[in-house]
Amino acid sequence: MSRERTRQIRSRRTWRGVAGAATAIVLVGGGFAVANASTDGAKKSAAGVQRPVDKKAKGVAAVVSAANAFLNTLTSDQQSSTLLDLTQANATAWSNLPCGGSCRPGIDFGSLTDDQLAAAENVLKLALGTGKDTGYEHVLQTLKADDVLASAESSSSASAAPTDAPSTGSSADPSASATATDVPTDVPTGTPPSGGTGGGAGGFSYGSGSYYLAFLGTPSKTGTWQLHFGGHHLAVNITYKDGKVSGASPFFTGVEPTTWTADDGTTYAPLAKFRDGLLKLTGSLSTGQLAEAKLSESFGDVLLGPGKDGDFPETKEGVKVSELSEKQQKLVLAAIHPWVADVDDATAKQLMKTYAKELDETYVAYSGGTGLDTQGDYVRIDGPSVWIEFVCQNGVVYQNQIHYHTVYRDHTRDYGNEFSFS
Repeated sequence: MSRERTRQIRSRRTWRGVAGAATAIVLVGGGFAVANASTDGAKKSAAGVQRPVDKKAKGVAAVVSAANAFLNTLTSDQQSSTLLDLTQANATAWSNLPCGGSCRPGIDFGSLTDDQLAAAENVLKLALGTGKDTGYEHVLQTLKADDVLASAESSSSASAAPTDAPSTGSSADPSASATATDVPTDVPTGTPPSGGTGGGAGGFSYGSGSYYLAFLGTPSKTGTWQLHFGGHHLAVNITYKDGKVSGASPFFTGVEPTTWTADDGTTYAPLAKFRDGLLKLTGSLSTGQLAEAKLSESFGDVLLGPGKDGDFPETKEGVKVSELSEKQQKLVLAAIHPWVADVDDATAKQLMKTYAKELDETYVAYSGGTGLDTQGDYVRIDGPSVWIEFVCQNGVVYQNQIHYHTVYRDHTRDYGNEFSFS
C-alpha cells in the first residue's frame, strides 16, 4: 500500500477551527495506568447522567463542569482512555515529539465527533483563558502550525521520518540538533526508537488530530487532579487541588514553521510574543551585563524538556536581576509573562506576583547569540521558582528555516508539587 494511501485511510477530522491535514495515532491508553475504583465510579456516572455545563460556575468550578460535560459525550471505551490515575508515570508522560499516543496518555482529537470536539474545546477555553494573548489562543495556533506541517510533509518527496529532536540538554556542538534524518534516541518510555510517517503503530505524525486530552484523577472542586493535554510541540500540565490551581507547569511549547500566512490572508506567529519579550530584555543589556550573562555551554535544545523532571542545575548562572536597572527588571517580568499567561488569568496573576517578589534572586543567561534567529541561540531565566528556556533549532520539515523550542517550569510547583524527583 502506498504511503499516501495509508495516510488517507488513517486521516481523521481536524480539531474545530483548525484547517489542514490531520493524521491521528490511535494508541491511547497503552502503557498508562487506568483509573482506580473511585475514578471508575466517576466514569459510570458520566456515562449514565447528563451533565450540562454549569454556565454560572466560575474559575476551577467552571473547568470541572466542562470536564464532566465532555466526559458525558464519550463512550465507555473513550472514557477509559481519558480518565486515568494521577500517578507520576502518567503525569510525566509528555513529549515534544510527533509520537501520538505512544508517548502520552489520553484520547486523540482525531477520533472525536464534532460535538465531542466542541466539548473538549470548551474545557481548554476555561482552563487556559479566552481572548487575545491567552493560553487558548496560543494552543489553537500551535495546532494550526501542526496542520501546516502535516500538509507540507505530505507533499514532500522526502522519504525520511519527520522526527523532531527530543530534549537532550546542552551540547558542546550547537549544530547537533534535529534534521529530517535524525532518529530519536532519548524519548519517553513506550515511544518507539524509530518509525514511519503514516501515523500507525510506532509511527510519527503531524496534525491537529494527533493531540491528546486526559484527566489524571477525577475532575472535582475538592480533590487533586490534572488536566493533561498535548501533542507535537505542546505539553500542557495544569494541576488542581482543593478547587485551586496548584501548578501550571511543566509547559512545553514550540513551533515550526515559526510564522506562516493562511489561505485567508491571516498571518500566524504563535511564539512571537514569547520571543519578542526576550529580545527586548537581552537587547537592554549593556556590554558588561552581556558578558556576565554569557553561558560557557552550547545548547541544541532546552535543558529541561521531557524526561528531565527535577533536573534543575544546582548553581544558577548568568547576570543577577538585582544588578539590573528598574527598567530592565520590568523587562524581565514582561519576558516571563507570556509563558505564565497560558493558564487562567487569576492563576497567572498570582504566579506573576510570586515571581516579582523573587526577582532579585533571579538570573538571566544566554548562549550562542541574542538574536534568537540562529541555530543554538538560547536564553534562560532562572529564579527561586520560575524557570524558562527558549532555544533556536534548525528546521525539520522546513530545513531552510529555524524553529523554536521553549519550556516553562517551576522549581516547586511542577505537577502541583505532587511528586518528588531525585
